[in-house]
Amino acid sequence: MVIPVHDVNPARRTPWVTYALIVANVVVFVALTPGVVGSLTGGGGSLAELCHLQAFLERWAVVPRELIHHQMPSLVPTGATGVGPQGAGCVIGPPRYDKSPELSVLTAMFLHGGWLHLLGNMLFLWIFGNNIEDRMGHVRFLLFYLVCGYAAAYGFAVLDGSSGEPLIGASGAIAGVLGAYLVLYPRARVWVLVPFLIFLPLRLPAWIVLGLWFVLQAVYSAGQGLTDAGTVAYAAHVVGFVVGMLLAWPLKPGTPPPPEPRGILFGRRARPGR
Repeated sequence: MVIPVHDVNPARRTPWVTYALIVANVVVFVALTPGVVGSLTGGGGSLAELCHLQAFLERWAVVPRELIHHQMPSLVPTGATGVGPQGAGCVIGPPRYDKSPELSVLTAMFLHGGWLHLLGNMLFLWIFGNNIEDRMGHVRFLLFYLVCGYAAAYGFAVLDGSSGEPLIGASGAIAGVLGAYLVLYPRARVWVLVPFLIFLPLRLPAWIVLGLWFVLQAVYSAGQGLTDAGTVAYAAHVVGFVVGMLLAWPLKPGTPPPPEPRGILFGRRARPGR
């Protein structure tokens, strides 16, 4: 999989919404998500942190079974630890809150399962979000982002409505941004790093980079090529991407073209601005 690092597609105005979304995701992860401090220090996290995290996700993540069938659990992790017949573990009990499954879709968009999950999502949003916000405008871009996130979560829940596993991450909404970028700027140049013994820099058209990304997500969503496909909501990525394409399609006429690509460059010739 190629790693995008920069696109040659200047925006006309400052993407304040994109910046705000990145800041919000980072703040929620660093300041509010349990266990982050332990991961920074290299520790695996204590049992207390694990129980706290389980309770946190149960409260704020979206759960397909709750979203589709409104089957709210009678017992949830409380965040406390205890000792039972099988040893130490997390205490469960009746929930002390009223959870809205619909609102949990929104809160889940700002939760991430680890540093790689967060940084990967924010990298894609940083590179591709500014141009979509520039084309749509600040308010419409924010609405577009949220609609794609909701569509991705509901699409995944429809496909797996019996699942009780928490669904978190901005990936579905960001997939919508990628889909819109593919429609509006398919020929924009994107600088990527290709892992081939070393990280080889290449300048590729966006349709190759994003098209490859989408194909991989579709393959993974079918469970092909992975042994742990169930741990990532690839189907949500596919749904978000398609919805983003459909919503952006009416904006394609009149979209200013990016600078024309001049072929594929690599190695020493692969320098931004050429």
